[in-house]
Amino acid sequence: MATQKSWLQRCLTPKADLPGALVLGAGTLCWLLVLGLWAGFSYGGVVPSMFLPTPGDVLAAGVRLAGDGTLGKHVLASLEVVLIGFAVSALVSVPLGLLMGSFRIVQALLEPLVNFIRYLPVTSFVPLFILWIGIGLEQRVAVIIFGVFFQQLVMIADVSKGVQKDLINASYTLGASRRDVVLHVLGPASLPGILDTLRVTMGWAWTYLVVAELVAASSGLGYISLKAMRGFQVDVIFLAIAIIGLLGLITDQLFRLLRLKVTAWAQ
Repeated sequence: MATQKSWLQRCLTPKADLPGALVLGAGTLCWLLVLGLWAGFSYGGVVPSMFLPTPGDVLAAGVRLAGDGTLGKHVLASLEVVLIGFAVSALVSVPLGLLMGSFRIVQALLEPLVNFIRYLPVTSFVPLFILWIGIGLEQRVAVIIFGVFFQQLVMIADVSKGVQKDLINASYTLGASRRDVVLHVLGPASLPGILDTLRVTMGWAWTYLVVAELVAASSGLGYISLKAMRGFQVDVIFLAIAIIGLLGLITDQLFRLLRLKVTAWAQ
């Protein structure tokens, strides 16, 4: 009884550590509740099958598409779009964001334009990308880049701004040059925040995937969702959504693991 009371007190205490078994159990319970509600509404006939397929129907659609090789082809196509677009965006936004957050002149030059562009709807640029770039992989990658780059830039700049000035002053006192401060103080001190930013914006990249593939695409999970909608194949739509969510969860956990390994000192 005392142990149960202690766990309850820790659960109700802000930022208190909890046993791993309790954390795992809570997450499992949430999943079971969601799946239970889905099964109850679908198998119980509360919602017609044309609007809400049963878990069994979605699983059967996955087995069917995986069996003929269709599913694997579309998953790889979507992975290619997201990973290329995200990598290109990160390679530019990380160094530029560090400069923007570290040098006032760079911030003054870029911030007004960046803050304007990042509020523009990505979907409105899809027709323009088709006109400018054409139909193909490049157009879909451009949608991902446009969707995440400017958000990454602002968030990484804020991370760099948050580095304590005492660290920089101490570096100058020890004889560091401005280049040394950027490379060996600002960079490492910002690394945990940069990895957190990349982790968050990777989730946005997966959400923009459907936007990129709904128009003028011939492969990908967004494409099969649109194709399934035309044929009222709700089970395939749910399958594509579930796979996107699963892939997003996997990349999220990979970034979390990378942060634990690379910046263990910041935990």
